[in-house]
Amino acid sequence: MRDEINPAQQAADSEVRQFVTFVAGNQVFAVDMAPVQEIIRVPDVVRVPLAPPTLDGLANLRGKVLPIISLRRIFGYPERPADDASRAVVIDLGQPLGFVVDRVASVVGVDVRQIEDAAGVSTTVRSELLRGLLKDVGGHAMIMVLDFERLIAAEFAQAARAVRSAAVAGLNAGAAASADDAAAADELQLVSFEVAGQEYAVAIENVQEIVQMPDEIVEVPHAEGHVLGVMTLRQRLLPLVSLRRMFALPERAADEQSRIVVVAIGGAAVGVVMDSVNEVLRVPLSGAEPVPPLLAREPGMADIARICRLDGGKRLVSIIDAASMFRQEAIREVLENQHMRTQMEEDAGNGRTGSDDEEQLVVFRLGQEEFGVPIDSVQEIVRVPEQLTQVPRAPAFVEGVINLRGAVLPVVDLRRRLGLPHAERSDRQRIMVFVIDGVRTGFIVDSVAEVLKVERRAIEPAPCLSAEQSRLLARMANLEKQKRMIQLLDPRHLIAEGDLAQLAGIEV
Repeated sequence: MRDEINPAQQAADSEVRQFVTFVAGNQVFAVDMAPVQEIIRVPDVVRVPLAPPTLDGLANLRGKVLPIISLRRIFGYPERPADDASRAVVIDLGQPLGFVVDRVASVVGVDVRQIEDAAGVSTTVRSELLRGLLKDVGGHAMIMVLDFERLIAAEFAQAARAVRSAAVAGLNAGAAASADDAAAADELQLVSFEVAGQEYAVAIENVQEIVQMPDEIVEVPHAEGHVLGVMTLRQRLLPLVSLRRMFALPERAADEQSRIVVVAIGGAAVGVVMDSVNEVLRVPLSGAEPVPPLLAREPGMADIARICRLDGGKRLVSIIDAASMFRQEAIREVLENQHMRTQMEEDAGNGRTGSDDEEQLVVFRLGQEEFGVPIDSVQEIVRVPEQLTQVPRAPAFVEGVINLRGAVLPVVDLRRRLGLPHAERSDRQRIMVFVIDGVRTGFIVDSVAEVLKVERRAIEPAPCLSAEQSRLLARMANLEKQKRMIQLLDPRHLIAEGDLAQLAGIEV
């Protein structure tokens, strides 16, 4: 007999936790986001005589003493001087401690089902110093989650005692805690990034996670210029926008340093492509000045809300107002589409998608991208003849006509209809014949791939990136196991109403 599913347990099993991942030596580690106070560039330190060898020294962090500890030395890795990529991860264990790492990789959201016990795992790090293992996260087969409390207890007995003392003292320091909370209310906590040599930041509460660039981004025809396309992120489609394009900055190809910052507001999320991730900052409100509206780069885009002056004014960080950015027309359409997507998922869960749980598609290609149409919408598929007959006074969008068993069939190049680059004729091209409001019309595609059955639960609304795209390509089949995303085309909208009468009147 099957075990009954406990809904509470099922919800717990699907919980997502956030981790900061980083590199030390040749290993990738992670720490739970909760105790991470901030991530800073490695500061200058004061060396401390008779201190443990793993302590680099003490730094001044906004008037407070911050011990700086070398994670490389703790694990016995070869020495390496700090460089531009090195960071100090500040972890609050009752008192802040800064741990120097080679570089911070990302901020990731991890399903708790991907976290495993570290007991019995043989690694270069003693398993008692690990909280667990993250499996298949961020492109890594395994990431070790460090237990910094145990690490401090093992390496810094004095510091561990101080941490415990601070925890005990905290129980009797309600007034002091209230004062600290008031101070925190006067601070901005930001995640900073670099784009085209300039530093930008987003409020940490709006950053859902930071992920690497995917191997493949599915482009969507007729999308706005700064919309790169969509990617799959944990079984959901994430629209991607380029901050360089949004701010009219020079184009640059993505590289291994590029990151996608998943910005979330109101239950919806958009991925913003940045050149690199810098650090997590805590900035006093007094150090952030409002920007005059006249400095906005484009009308209707209140992108930069404030500018922080750091390091005595030598370092300027522009703070992006996520809410204002989401009010752009293109991104607003994405957000409005979230309700439709949620409703479809709820309908599917309630069994309102019909008795048939599969949809049969004809899949075809335009360039490297895959598209699909319902099989019952395709009347037939024929080869492209060597020569199309040109018809005088035919509509400009018609490539020509062919004689299909005694009937005149207007033919349209689907690449041209979708605004894609022209392709030379080839033997693989086919004409897909649709009946649109009673008018038979053929559309040239690069190739027809297959007839495919897709579970309806794998089909979801595509991100709404433009008015025309939302009509033509309103759905998408997200086949995560096959690493495929198939854009589903609605043939009914391939020809504008005003053009159908012209098509119907074509004669040879």
